[in-house]
Amino acid sequence: MDYWGAVYNYSKALCEKNAASEGVASRCVFQHGDANHLDFPDESFDAVISNYVYHNVMGADMHKLLLESLRVLKKGGVFALNDDMKPKLYGDMDAFAQKLREMGYQDVRLIDTAEEAFGSHRRAAMMMLGSSQLLVGRK
Repeated sequence: MDYWGAVYNYSKALCEKNAASEGVASRCVFQHGDANHLDFPDESFDAVISNYVYHNVMGADMHKLLLESLRVLKKGGVFALNDDMKPKLYGDMDAFAQKLREMGYQDVRLIDTAEEAFGSHRRAAMMMLGSSQLLVGRK
């Protein structure tokens, strides 16, 4: 799902072409949407995955945004949400991960991806991605 396609000069047609080139077009559907208010019923998906998207959702309460993404995850489904989780933008992610555990989510972990993805925290910081983390778990 995408809200920003026109801003970043890519389109649904380009996404569909890329999916076809990877041989997965028959299993993909691309649609316009708003991550703050997903147009899907509760527990619609087996997996929820996001990679460096949420920091682009301006003015969002990031914890509410993450919970909205998890709302559409089926019981037993898995999630992997990767972003530059700067404390100024995301708040206390350790506390958020604990909140998810208290809500019944399982295997919830925060993984520091800056060093692994970019070779070092310094290099990640030079690309303004020094707080890169992956939030994973199961509903």
